[in-house]
Amino acid sequence: MTAVLKNSGVSPRSDRVSGSELIAAGFALTLLAVLTGLYTLHGGFILYYGDAQAHLNISRSIIDSRTPGYDQLGTVWLPLLHLLCLPLSAVDSLWSTGLAGTIPVGACFVIAGLLLYSAAKAIYCETRAATVVLACFALNPNLLYFASIPMTEVVFLAGLTAMLYAMIRFRQNNRGREFWLGVGASWWMSLTRYDGWFLIPFSALWFGFWAKRNRGLTLVAFGILAALAPAYWIAHNWYETGNALDFYNGPYSASAIQGSNSYPGYHDWKLAISYYAEAGRLCAGLCLSLLGLAGLILSGRKDAFLPVVFLLLPPLFYIWSIHSSNVPVFVPRLSPHSYYNIRYGIVLIVWAAFASGALVTALPIRWRKLTLALPLLALCPWILHPVKENVICWKESQVNSVARRAWTTPAANFFRSHYTPGQGIIAPFGDLIGVFCYAKIPLKDVLHIGNGPEWFATTSRPDLVHRELWAMAQHGDALSNSLQKRKTSPYELVRSIEVPKAQALLIFRKENK
Repeated sequence: MTAVLKNSGVSPRSDRVSGSELIAAGFALTLLAVLTGLYTLHGGFILYYGDAQAHLNISRSIIDSRTPGYDQLGTVWLPLLHLLCLPLSAVDSLWSTGLAGTIPVGACFVIAGLLLYSAAKAIYCETRAATVVLACFALNPNLLYFASIPMTEVVFLAGLTAMLYAMIRFRQNNRGREFWLGVGASWWMSLTRYDGWFLIPFSALWFGFWAKRNRGLTLVAFGILAALAPAYWIAHNWYETGNALDFYNGPYSASAIQGSNSYPGYHDWKLAISYYAEAGRLCAGLCLSLLGLAGLILSGRKDAFLPVVFLLLPPLFYIWSIHSSNVPVFVPRLSPHSYYNIRYGIVLIVWAAFASGALVTALPIRWRKLTLALPLLALCPWILHPVKENVICWKESQVNSVARRAWTTPAANFFRSHYTPGQGIIAPFGDLIGVFCYAKIPLKDVLHIGNGPEWFATTSRPDLVHRELWAMAQHGDALSNSLQKRKTSPYELVRSIEVPKAQALLIFRKENK
């Protein structure tokens, strides 16, 4: 039989992943992660996304703050990424460059790739099919960019691929360890992105349906165990703010940020699907998207249809969010012709890559060697136009950070020249904190909204509470308005940094009286 396989050109037919396969795949993924991380570091792109900077600053503030500790986790963003970055963010050089986020996220990329390869091998029973799946996934430029920056997408994919593998193996073997892997994967996803909450009932149905005995008990047990992660975060929100749903309807929630502003797709299913489909096409590429559709059609031949459909649930969650939850997605081809939340299309890469494995097994044996060209076909949009501007997620981060980057560098240089440790600075959290990250000023020197009562007392009555020598705000925000009340404020404007299409950055110094 072995001789027949060798002569026929068929890759080994087994649903098991050998140690040598894991080593080879792990080495390739690690090399990709390292090279991409170095490229992103060299280009200065790690912290282009404002959210990337904010995620890293939350990690840092847990240990470096006026009020360090658990409360710095906040209530809107789920905590896992911040905890993963926490140990490395304590190192000034890793924090200021963003590498404190690159390293753990890169590790998640490697884990996601290995689990996706293992899931593909388990369902397609061919090394060649699993290799095609892994290559279509790991070589995507948008995904590689996200594998090098402190954002939650790749961390979530590590949990999603773990769930995929656990589900496939549980259907095949019905072992308890796959059940618990599924529970752990659900916790991982649910503490990374809210997509994970949406997947809980579907995952519970899977484990309950495929259980060989006690189906109802298995379904209920999985559902209860998986729901512990969302329950924890709801309790956390209640503990921190008194509102258990602060993450959903609080002052910093997506709903509050969007407000009453309308956008394409809100309460319009057709537009919601259209905008998300375009974001997915831009992230995955047209060729890989078409391979995914073809794989979806052919996936029933290898019992892969249900796993492939499961991977379409996160995109369904985003379409639902566009329609009903004040979460817009803007793409350059469609009105208003801008870049916003295009990165949500990243999850379609996993679906399309996994579905493409069905194309390998659907072809006659003598043609299957040709399928190794599928990853090259998937990369056509970037092979034909090999410039970073064609990587839509990089472009989104670049376009939306122009103003922030324009004032961050001069502001950081100003404080490097004028600030003495311990003098103290008042500044809002968010984009402005990036100035201190670049300037390597400890966050314990900065009074921000995460410091609670002291912040509110100082910003509401700077004439009474003003220990900090410096302050920084943007023109028109609440802090700048408070500091510029000349009859009561002891602060004087000493530097204004003007940038196009953004409010000026204002730096104040307390007058000597």
